[in-house]
Amino acid sequence: MVFEHEYPEECKIAVNRTLSVNYNDSLLDALGITKEQFEEEARIAIAIKIYKMGGVSTGWAADFAGVPKPLFLDKLSEYGVEQFEISAEELQQDVIVAQRHL
Repeated sequence: MVFEHEYPEECKIAVNRTLSVNYNDSLLDALGITKEQFEEEARIAIAIKIYKMGGVSTGWAADFAGVPKPLFLDKLSEYGVEQFEISAEELQQDVIVAQRHL
């Protein structure tokens, strides 16, 4: 399996890089999935990790994974990754603003 992706300006990377993952059919047999299914899931898992590291949008990560954004958002949920991270301070500020409108 080989991943190739052109990085957007937001990542400030000037060159394309390739990542190869070695695996054999025994892994596919153990998982009960096809090569294509495994490679898609691996791309999604890597994109989710990149998204969690910060600095890229869900749209960019979905593009990197080669899947539509709605599917990527569903996968974030399956992997237990929050789509919107908010700090305690931001939440407290939102509560204060909301209380003003009651």
